[in-house]
Amino acid sequence: MEIRTLRYFLAVAKEENMTRAAELLHVTQPTLSKQLKSLEDELGKKLFTRHSFSITLTEEGRLLRDRAEDLITMADKISNEFTSMDDITGGEIYLGLAESSHISYLAKAIKRLKEKYPYLHYNIISGDTEQVIDKLNKGILDFAVLAEDPDPVKYEHIPFPEADIWGLIIPKGDPLSNKTSIRAKDLIGLPLLCSGQAWENEIPKWAGDDFDKLRLEGSFKLSYNGGIFTEAGLGYLLTFDKILNTSESGSLCFRPLYPKLETRLYLVWKKDQTFSPIADRFLKQIRSDFR
Repeated sequence: MEIRTLRYFLAVAKEENMTRAAELLHVTQPTLSKQLKSLEDELGKKLFTRHSFSITLTEEGRLLRDRAEDLITMADKISNEFTSMDDITGGEIYLGLAESSHISYLAKAIKRLKEKYPYLHYNIISGDTEQVIDKLNKGILDFAVLAEDPDPVKYEHIPFPEADIWGLIIPKGDPLSNKTSIRAKDLIGLPLLCSGQAWENEIPKWAGDDFDKLRLEGSFKLSYNGGIFTEAGLGYLLTFDKILNTSESGSLCFRPLYPKLETRLYLVWKKDQTFSPIADRFLKQIRSDFR
């Protein structure tokens, strides 16, 4: 199975049209069709369902798409690392990020690094802990930012300078917006929105005996989407401060939880990991800035 063939496959999967994919790849349509037929024969599975004017993925095709995306990213990462071995002005770094306003610390560190190495390029993947750790373990990422304590057996880490503060996102004018802080008892019987990860970990510890009385209305991987549902009046969002617009100009407000609940962010990488030159410089920049 060749990397080039997987690139052809991903192009067709994205465009859902053989002609458009062939144009983007600068190959003829018969060549593209032949490559995809060879891929199906090699795997012994039908990857596409062909319609009159479009192509859709089969279940096996969707599985291959997910695997192929990781393989292509890894292939590009290896190529970029070797290309930049002797490049003292830049290179590629791959980062997986949790959702937090404190990512600004990372952005500032990258900006300072780019002033020294102007041809630095960074590739950002966002997601929850499970998604990011999976790509870190596969070697697709150089570093991950996690909103939970990393496993010291598997990973090295650096804590961020500040912790995130938990609270409730509330529509302005709601009775809860009159409170200065939110207790677990205030939330009993209300439709709550929260990430699945936090609902299983942080929130039970905070709510204590009242947790069984709380009701999860819906779970979100991204707080931005949860904020939209909160604005629509579907529930109240439990999340970090400064993730959403809760300024005077917005329609939502933030009230911290009581007792205070905090989550620390960590920059994480695999133990005994071999870094590219630019990734090594990035880590040195982080150590300096975060200290």
